[in-house]
Amino acid sequence: MTISAAWRAAIDEYLAQQTAAGAPSTTRYTRCQHLEHLARRIPADPWQVSGAQLVEYAAAQTWAVETRRGRRSTFLSFWRWAVATDRTVENPALMLPKVKAKIGRARPAPEAVYRQAVASGDVRARLILRLAAEVGLRRTEIASIHSSDLVEDLVGWSLVVHGKGDRERVVPLPDGLARVLRNLPPGYAFPGNFGGHLSPRWVGKIAAQLMPGDFTLHTLRHRFATLAYQVDRDVFVVQELLGHASPATTRRYVQTQSENLRRTVVAVAD
Repeated sequence: MTISAAWRAAIDEYLAQQTAAGAPSTTRYTRCQHLEHLARRIPADPWQVSGAQLVEYAAAQTWAVETRRGRRSTFLSFWRWAVATDRTVENPALMLPKVKAKIGRARPAPEAVYRQAVASGDVRARLILRLAAEVGLRRTEIASIHSSDLVEDLVGWSLVVHGKGDRERVVPLPDGLARVLRNLPPGYAFPGNFGGHLSPRWVGKIAAQLMPGDFTLHTLRHRFATLAYQVDRDVFVVQELLGHASPATTRRYVQTQSENLRRTVVAVAD
């Protein structure tokens, strides 16, 4: 399915405004993907789209809750910009119903799944998997790693991680992982055509091809969070390592061990 000239121009102009407003490249990429998906499936130019058409389009998709929330946010932003710049008079995305956030549960990839994936992958894939499992990086953060992000202190090597919203954090690296990254050629760790590096989507796809069932790169991030919490049971340390704005988000990444639950109940009963 092709994108009409009217949609192409509208998307490009909107993304230019997002760039001027300082929106991170990852945000612009995601919103571009959302709008292109819509443009290929809705039978109207952007300024003729009705609220009813948007609702019908959204209802036809088999999206997860968080995906629906993200798409709605993009569409609201896109048509809000269009109204503000006199491209149209109404925001049809206001017809889309609000989507309640789903309180997810931690789902760390089992050790056997991780080890098998690492054993099956090539050098590039193994490094992608390790960066999620050993230091808890998101796929967008993995994709943009550059040799200039490696820093040394008195204790060892760390990585400057470019997180959501252009927020940076420094994550200490295990010696083995630091050695692998330091031995790569200068430049991006994962060269590609997306601003010089692989796209986050492609990074996730590489990992997914090696992991069985519905286990993904993100479940390795859950694995890291769960194991990191077990070290000192300090949710704030894990929050900082993961780059979360709130400890409540971090809590959803940590799987509580059943033996801990049982030990607490038994202690109360005694």
